[in-house]
Amino acid sequence: MSVPLAEKIRPAVLDDVVGQRALLGQGMPLRRIIESGSIPNMIFYGPSGVGKTTVARIIAQNTNMLMRRLNGTSASTADIKQVIAESDSLFGYNGVLLYLDEIQYLNKKQQQSLLEYIEDGSVTLISSTTENPYFYVYGAVISRSTIFEFKPVEKDDIIPAIKRAFKEAEKDSGTQLEIADGVFEKIANGCGGDVRKAVNTVELCVLSAESSGGKLVVTLENAERLSQRSNMRYDRAGDEHYDILSALQKSIRGSDENAAIHYAARLIEAGDIISLSRRLLVIAAEDIGLAYPQAISIVKACVDSAMQLGLPEAQIPLAEAVILLATAPKSNSANEAVKAALADLKEHGGAGFPRHLQNKHFDGEEAAVRGQHYLYPHDYEDHWVEQQYLPDELKNAVYYHFGKNKNEQAAKAYWEKIKGKK
Repeated sequence: MSVPLAEKIRPAVLDDVVGQRALLGQGMPLRRIIESGSIPNMIFYGPSGVGKTTVARIIAQNTNMLMRRLNGTSASTADIKQVIAESDSLFGYNGVLLYLDEIQYLNKKQQQSLLEYIEDGSVTLISSTTENPYFYVYGAVISRSTIFEFKPVEKDDIIPAIKRAFKEAEKDSGTQLEIADGVFEKIANGCGGDVRKAVNTVELCVLSAESSGGKLVVTLENAERLSQRSNMRYDRAGDEHYDILSALQKSIRGSDENAAIHYAARLIEAGDIISLSRRLLVIAAEDIGLAYPQAISIVKACVDSAMQLGLPEAQIPLAEAVILLATAPKSNSANEAVKAALADLKEHGGAGFPRHLQNKHFDGEEAAVRGQHYLYPHDYEDHWVEQQYLPDELKNAVYYHFGKNKNEQAAKAYWEKIKGKK
């Protein structure tokens, strides 16, 4: 069976691991822990192809513990029990190092089965996950582990791995490679910080290279074709999905239309116009609000148009909505008002109603004040009359504060004038 190129060039020592300087550079925390030889339980968190498995293997190779590896996507409770049993065997005399890949796929009971053994040290757990461990890993496992976050690898750090991959591929093929200028950079740009993806692209470039003059020619055009769209890190149910939506909303809230359209384009490129549309409607209400109340109607029209058109034309009305929201005046006054009212509701509960607001016209014998005595505002000048609307316990509560934008200040001035006359 052919061994994938990425596996052939997998680093065997820490100095060969690309990127992750904040963890593995000289004097950095994870490197000091590894070099100490005393390995604690650890969780490696980060996207695919950034060195989590590689570092775990290097740790295993530098300990005298029995190394076992399981994958959360396929591991059963019986597999976990087998690893635990080995910790009591002669082979596990120095302890068992369990590398558990994709731990988030284990259910709570399976994760709990490890607790006793990782606590007493008979099993040292190094687990990895592409999802936020605080959401997907059982809390008791987290409390017994140290979490290290691995970041996407920078383009400049990936290029040495790409060059090493081409050298290994050239040796495997037995034919000299002729690599066009810009190929290394093109692959590095197109892998989205995923070293494994970059090396896989190298392998495809060599396999599809044209033979010319006894050489295999790797062209820039071919590298571009093979790496197109591969830089998209996106999972509709994972952290990357929510990170993009968060970045989009924060960019619009910060009135940076260029950043906003960038994150919108990432969602459009991934074909996820539903998530984009829903978030734009939220933003129109939450962040633009009463500063430009027509925004939500315009965004709704853009969203409806996008859904009717479908991709690729849907990108046009969605882009209009993004830019409109990013460049619109901002106000979160309505959002803050309803949050304050909800907080009061949680504290005081349903506090009843003033008698004159109730939908009843008969007072029982016990009523101290009889009659509804509701004042109908339309019967008064300017269609307003002063009366109490909040329950007695909250009658002086103020939830809404006018924003400092043109629309809300105009409304404030109007009502100050009307109410000030009375």
